[in-house]
Amino acid sequence: MKILTVCGMGIGTSILLKMNTEKALKALGASADVEASDIGSARGAARTVDIVLISHDLAEQLGDVPAKVIEIQNFLSVDEISQKLAPEV
Repeated sequence: MKILTVCGMGIGTSILLKMNTEKALKALGASADVEASDIGSARGAARTVDIVLISHDLAEQLGDVPAKVIEIQNFLSVDEISQKLAPEV
């Protein structure tokens, strides 16, 4: 499974979300290849992943992609990420 974490610039927030996603996956006993991206690159990258983790505001900019798009409100919350990923892994 491949997961893409997305923020506006792809520098800090998406990396933080990537690290917390990896923690959530570990807590769930699951594994995945997790990559971080900015919104511009995410439009293309989302076509090659299974899940995109993104904020509500940026989800609208992402457009229609074949990946499952999961909106995350608090990128710092491993619990929220775990709850939203659990049905998918």
